Amino acid sequence: MAHRRPGTFESSSSSESDSDSASSSSTPVQKSIRSTELLKGRKHKRKSSGNDNDDETKNSKRPRSPKKDAEPSHLEHTENLGEMHLSEVQQVVITAIHATDLTIGLRRIPAGFHMVVKADGAEYQTSDKSAHVDQAVVEWHECILLPREPSSKVRVSVYATFELGPRLCHGDLLRTFEISVGELLDRSEKSHRIIFQPKQGEVVSACTSLFMTVDQRLSNQNDAGVLCRLTTLTSRDMDTLALKTDAGHRLLARYRRTQNRSDLDQSIKHFERASDLCPMHHFYRPAALFNLATAKFISCQANGRYLDDIPIHLFQDALDLRPTGHADRPITQLHLAIALLFRFAKRGFQTDADAAKKLLSEVLDVCHANSHIYRAAFIALETSAIHSAGNNNTNELGQERSTASMYPLSPYQLARRAQRCLHRDQPRDLDEVISLHYDALVYYNAGHASRGQLLGNLAVMLQTRFERRGEDKDLDQAIAFETEMLALRPVGHPGRFIALNNLATQLSTRFEHRGNNEDLDGATALNREALALCPVGHTYRSKALHNLASHLSSRFEHRGNDEDLDGGITLYRQALALCPIGHPDRSMSLNNLAIQLSSRFKHRGNDEDLDEADALHREALALRPVGHPDRFMSLNNFAAQLSTRFDHRGHDKDLDEAIALHREALVLCPVGHPDRVMSLINLANQLSDRFEHRGNNEDLDEATALDREALILLPVGHPDRSKSLNNFANRLSSRFEHRGNDEDLDQAIAFRREALALHPVGHIGLSMSLYNLATQLSSRFRHRGNGEDLDQAITLHREALALRPVGHTNRPSSLINLANQLGTRFAHQRNGNKEDLEEARENFHCALALLTQHDPRRSAVHASLADVYLSFYFFSGLDDTGTVEYTESLETAMHHLKAAASVVSAGLLSRLRASLRWVRCADQHGHGTQLEAYTTFMQLLDAYMSTTASVSSRHKIMKDFPSTLALDAASCALRSGDVCRAVELLEQGRTIIWTQMTRLRTHLDNLQTHGDHAVALMKRFRDLSSLLDKPPANRAEATSRVAIEAEETRYRRLVEDWNGTVEEIRKIEGFSRFLLPPLFSDLPDAARDGPIIMLIASESSCNAIIITHKQPPTSIQLATNLQKLIKLVLDFQEAVEKEAGPKGNQTALIKALRELWDVVVCPVVENLNGFARRGSRIWWCPTSLFNFLPLHAAGEYRAQGKSLSQQYISSYTPSLTALIKARRSHHRSPSVPFVAVGQDFPAGASFILDAVEPELELVRRLLPPPPTVSFSKVTSVDATKSRALRALRDNTWIHLACHGTQRFDEPFKSAFLMRDQPLSLLDIAQMNLSRHEFAFLSACQTAVGAFSTPDEVIHLAAGLQFAGVNSVVGTLWKVTDSTVHRLVEAFYNKLCGDGPMNSKRAAWALHQAVQSLASDKENTMTLDQRIVFVHIGI
Repeated sequence: MAHRRPGTFESSSSSESDSDSASSSSTPVQKSIRSTELLKGRKHKRKSSGNDNDDETKNSKRPRSPKKDAEPSHLEHTENLGEMHLSEVQQVVITAIHATDLTIGLRRIPAGFHMVVKADGAEYQTSDKSAHVDQAVVEWHECILLPREPSSKVRVSVYATFELGPRLCHGDLLRTFEISVGELLDRSEKSHRIIFQPKQGEVVSACTSLFMTVDQRLSNQNDAGVLCRLTTLTSRDMDTLALKTDAGHRLLARYRRTQNRSDLDQSIKHFERASDLCPMHHFYRPAALFNLATAKFISCQANGRYLDDIPIHLFQDALDLRPTGHADRPITQLHLAIALLFRFAKRGFQTDADAAKKLLSEVLDVCHANSHIYRAAFIALETSAIHSAGNNNTNELGQERSTASMYPLSPYQLARRAQRCLHRDQPRDLDEVISLHYDALVYYNAGHASRGQLLGNLAVMLQTRFERRGEDKDLDQAIAFETEMLALRPVGHPGRFIALNNLATQLSTRFEHRGNNEDLDGATALNREALALCPVGHTYRSKALHNLASHLSSRFEHRGNDEDLDGGITLYRQALALCPIGHPDRSMSLNNLAIQLSSRFKHRGNDEDLDEADALHREALALRPVGHPDRFMSLNNFAAQLSTRFDHRGHDKDLDEAIALHREALVLCPVGHPDRVMSLINLANQLSDRFEHRGNNEDLDEATALDREALILLPVGHPDRSKSLNNFANRLSSRFEHRGNDEDLDQAIAFRREALALHPVGHIGLSMSLYNLATQLSSRFRHRGNGEDLDQAITLHREALALRPVGHTNRPSSLINLANQLGTRFAHQRNGNKEDLEEARENFHCALALLTQHDPRRSAVHASLADVYLSFYFFSGLDDTGTVEYTESLETAMHHLKAAASVVSAGLLSRLRASLRWVRCADQHGHGTQLEAYTTFMQLLDAYMSTTASVSSRHKIMKDFPSTLALDAASCALRSGDVCRAVELLEQGRTIIWTQMTRLRTHLDNLQTHGDHAVALMKRFRDLSSLLDKPPANRAEATSRVAIEAEETRYRRLVEDWNGTVEEIRKIEGFSRFLLPPLFSDLPDAARDGPIIMLIASESSCNAIIITHKQPPTSIQLATNLQKLIKLVLDFQEAVEKEAGPKGNQTALIKALRELWDVVVCPVVENLNGFARRGSRIWWCPTSLFNFLPLHAAGEYRAQGKSLSQQYISSYTPSLTALIKARRSHHRSPSVPFVAVGQDFPAGASFILDAVEPELELVRRLLPPPPTVSFSKVTSVDATKSRALRALRDNTWIHLACHGTQRFDEPFKSAFLMRDQPLSLLDIAQMNLSRHEFAFLSACQTAVGAFSTPDEVIHLAAGLQFAGVNSVVGTLWKVTDSTVHRLVEAFYNKLCGDGPMNSKRAAWALHQAVQSLASDKENTMTLDQRIVFVHIGI
């Protein structure tokens, strides 16, 4: 299945980077449901993709980084502090403290925070301050007296406390550091925060920064607000009490980080000793009891055992000593309620649940709604409601057990009860059945005949409990029992087949949970043995084939071994062969084979696999008619297949059919159906895709409505509500991006906040929710510029990063996005904080170190690092910190830009954009990598266009990039003195659309003549190219490391296969330069019959390059610039439109032609004397604005004045490559097939072109008679588009007389107008006219291109030449009927005057015809009409 866009904002980088930010995403649909069946009433489960990425793998444990206790924090000191003069100052006082991100990384609910300041033997402690859920900064406005001496040291400590009332110790130490009074004053004056690095072994630590306001004042100022020094405990017992309590908290905090059980046990011992020191009525007894209760409750949770009553009694005793109004009563009530709910979940005593609800309700009544305690209580109350709803049924098993005898139940009775548990999710019943089985195993010892059955059933029940609760020990025990059962079923035993399959299932489940390759290999080996026990004809052979194929498929998905993939398909085909038409399992077998073929398509890109999978899904769906229980599954799978094909081929009908199938699936899920939510989401996702594809607002609105309904069906308290909230937020975010409605953006953020609230500390989906909300806030910041949104986004990204330690799948993404937001904040602030920039740089480097060499995100990270170093470059320039850092920053930035363009796995488009940034930065700073950057861009553009299917799509791509890049690259090469390189870059970077079209048609098609191997290479190249450029799918939050490595292996092999295929093609004769740009040594052959003049117009200079057949190219700098050329082009356009004067004079046109001669043509002619004799042919290859100038007509236009036409015969060529191709394909035939196509009254015309029919008759009369010329004519009602196309295909000489239209907005829609519909340039471009010799285009504007992409030379005449016509005559602007008649007569007279028909004479014939018309004094022709016709080609 193709990965759909995920339902979270997880991406390789934030949307500020060039990488495609994944910000507009949607939830993946359930695209395949594996129905691979196993024996003994159990199916081999394969997880579907119906879950949202917000939903993580159950019970995955978060890795914890070890910390050192009370580790000093590392802060950044300012340098070169000035000398402090405090002689007149009597007091130095801290007046305010601001601490940031105090809750990040905490693993307990804090009651508050306080500061301790020590200086000169004195100790001061602030009051306790609580922090709300959305509060990033905690402030103290309390005065603390400091020593006057600047060198005096001050020790500052930040603590988190878990009681607000009397406590025995400071609490958890978050930060501690030393700083001088002088530095404190300096930082206060400059408003410099103290930035803390994470503690050793931690990713992010609580309290990321601190700012202290310090004042200097005289001693006679008011001292009323200054804090008093702390008094210390004096008795020995009190000292011991404080030490024991501190030690207990320290060990408990370390246990939470490291999960070291000995730390927890030691913590309990310290708290017990502290409790012993607090007898009844002791002032600190409530706190001692609370601490001991907390540690013992954590111990019960860690052991996974039933909760004993001790923690609850201790919490209750502490609560009794904290009456109503006590500051710590709410937190005590909260912990007591959680303990009661834990016991209720284990034992089911309703009184516990009721008592917990009452306690939690009281907490909600007295606590602020935004406090951490309130949020924890609210979540606990919601959880208790869910548990209560699931425990209303009568406990039948409990009743039966109470009356059971002392002997175990019989195996039959146990099996019956086990079967009942499989169909009902009753936790207590399941525990009871498992317990009964354990009891029975004691009775039925190793020699008993029923032991094997009991072992198998117990294994099944343990796996069921594992699937429902996720406790690893259940799965391990199930495998142990299944292994013992298999030992009781030796070779030859009739039950061995079932035992092999069941153990394989258990091992496969453990592999999916933990990723141990040995389990997967073991499962595969067991399935192979099971298959060996089922020879051809065996009843269970089909099921055995399915099971082994399923495990091979799983192994391929995780390791990418092609043998497993092909082997799985082979087995599925064998299984399908055993399920002929009419077999009850045929639809299942069709489904499984289709899914596997789809997987191979994604891996190799073979279209045959895609089409076969489509056919199999269609047949499977046909076998599951309306009313079939599996029709819903088939509808979803088939829709997913169609969606994959739409992604690959872009056929709208596939997307529409997928939506239709999802609609039918939704009909099968009426209100109340358990799968309705999934079906709503699937349909919403497809509609959202269609909206992105076509922009139909109705699709977006319907998708939004479906997501709204899905959310309604998942009310508060539903375990899947957070997924639906994220889906709905995605849709609203998309709607905001397309319509700009602020309400959508705000509502999306509200949904993200609600989803976050459903993921408290410790929840597996917390990091994703933090990430989603941070990304949404970043979007709002970009829209409104509110710095608070950006600051909060950074805080959330920090917290998400803290939950993704080293080794976590999505740690690189968090590092990247946090770094991007820090960079944004630096750029947003007027005087950017350099610390943000430094932290961004560090995070990017860390992310880069974690990403594998083939990870496509490396490109975006390199690009972002380039931005950071460019910021350092500007910063150091403004800061005047020295030229070394200044230069190094620029060099490093260029290094990263180059690296960004070199990451092959990022895809060609991403690399192309990265190279464009490199070009711009190198140009801007005049860096030495300019030419290398241009060369890289040209190579990538060439490769990217080669994988783009349609001509029109190539034109759209070209419009996305600056049209002057090839010219700028050539100018750069000329400035460096490399004329040959300039020519190569022009050839590589211009006429790309035509070059690619010609390359794909000619080169790849020609491979077919080189044998079967070449044909296979051709197909493989096309298939791999389409796969390689697809962006990588985002990974789910809990994706296993094994799955990640398998995906990386698959992508790496795809890249290697593509490169290998290209290399293989280059080994074939004639294809050594396949997909490589032309070398200059290949190009002079274009000038075999005369020199070629390339004209270059760029911002830096305007140049002409003369290319000859044998001599090196010559470069001439022209005395003009881009602005002057623009004016000259406009002058020509205005002059041509002006009516001639009374005497036929066209003064403005003559003036423009004189200027063209002076600044462009004359300097070229002066340099041509050594290369071309007078009267010979020359070819113009104009670029940019030169394409719109009539170079062939330049001259002085005065008596005895010079002109180009007096000295040379001019032709044009769009590129050197096009001219070489035309020379190589020049064919002469003894009999010329000539067709004249004319249309005098095209569709939509309001008048008849009277001159068309006479013109065609004139051409017929002027041509030689048969057999020299075989003439045919298509005109009037016969001249339809299809007839014209057929005439063009069947004749090698063509004369077209009709209306011509030039579409500058969409040049490929430029057309010759026929009777029914236009014959467009796109129609012509798709033809193969490689044996055609000549075309005369008697229509308006057939040889002028589009201003948006002038160097692509997209016009009708060029289209015919690139399609294969060697020689073409066309027009630059409008032409009159009389001009056409006279010119046609003169041209064909010259062309056919003597000798055989030869298209190479067309340029000379046109030149002679124009000269004869110019010298006709009796019947003068205006200048604009004399110069309107041009010749293109050989």
